[in-house]
Amino acid sequence: MASTEFQSLQGMSDLYAPEIYLWRMIEERARTLFNSYGYEELRTPSLEKLSVFKRSIGDTTDVVQKEMYAFKDRGGRELALRPEGTAGTIRHLAGRGEEGLNARVFYMAPMFRCERPQAGRKRQFHQVGVEATGEPNPLADAECIALQQNLLEVWGLTDSTIKINSRGTKEDQKLIAENLQRLLEPSRSSLCEDCQRRMDENVLRVIDCKNPKCKEIAATLPEMRSFMTKESQDYLNTVIETLSKMGVVVEYDRSLVRGLDYYVHTVWEITHGALGAQNAIAGGGRYEIALGKKGIPGVGFAMGIERVITALEACGITADQFVPEGGTWLISLGEAALAENMKLARELRNKGVRCGMELAAKSMKAQMRKANREGAEKVIIRGEDELTKGTVIVKNMEEGSQEEMNLEDIVRNS
Repeated sequence: MASTEFQSLQGMSDLYAPEIYLWRMIEERARTLFNSYGYEELRTPSLEKLSVFKRSIGDTTDVVQKEMYAFKDRGGRELALRPEGTAGTIRHLAGRGEEGLNARVFYMAPMFRCERPQAGRKRQFHQVGVEATGEPNPLADAECIALQQNLLEVWGLTDSTIKINSRGTKEDQKLIAENLQRLLEPSRSSLCEDCQRRMDENVLRVIDCKNPKCKEIAATLPEMRSFMTKESQDYLNTVIETLSKMGVVVEYDRSLVRGLDYYVHTVWEITHGALGAQNAIAGGGRYEIALGKKGIPGVGFAMGIERVITALEACGITADQFVPEGGTWLISLGEAALAENMKLARELRNKGVRCGMELAAKSMKAQMRKANREGAEKVIIRGEDELTKGTVIVKNMEEGSQEEMNLEDIVRNS
């Protein structure tokens, strides 16, 4: 049995080659796309005051009640590892005054939730997300959804589905909750244990419960938007119509509510068949988050990178396709050549050439084996004769051919 001494904690993973090359592709293409939309990168701490999440996500959410890593430090302060990216982002933007009320930022960071690990869901997972603050505007919501679909496209992910709904305004939600509680009360005893608690704490969550009996009961309820004002209904219609004009296809889903209390108006979720029953790959929505006396409105999304990778691999996009080119390997025959190759390696690397070499005197055979293991495309060999003549032997590893060349030409043309 393999030793557990060097294993990472359950639900947390080390990332290394070759899988890391797929992560790099995801991050690099995301940064390029976000730049084209005018988003700036933000990096917030992994550790925040517990109140940041309680006040923004909501005391009654599953994230706060069941999943957060929350604790007191030696000074007695209540802290938590971030379970999602929006709350910390808005905490930062709220501190920037007027500038933070009209900002576009993106983040790529690890998140932490103490839940049962499963396929595509870990206790330390990673998200890429965006937040665009500003007053409610259906065109801003549509642009954010289009950006998210655009991101999937640049990654090469196909066959995903965007589901959309509205939670209405805060005032709408009070009326929705009152009506849902009234309509669900006769069926309370038939609901699952969680939904019986949600009836009193967060009745909207009953609508998207995955329990078969709860789903059956929820299907008999009127649509949430039937309790909303005409303005709120028109808001959602404008989002959907704008997306249609932009060529973005979405599906209206009356049962979609999302699990965080800060959402208002538009909410959406992206699913992919490669993920099985738990097929959500990403989600987002418009929100209003109150921190202290200040309310910050905005719209954004977050995507779980681990789940994106599962879907990408199902579409035939794997880490092997993004392994860096093998580059050049320097072989040194003798101590003098070793010293000179140190200088040559520096010159080549300064030109952006991927270059490796042994840093101790070894046989030609041993060095060639290392070049093969490293996947080098080209080997440059130098011994006493080459040092005297100012030349090198260049070997093409794929073809097996080799030729003698001037050292100056190698450096100049690299």
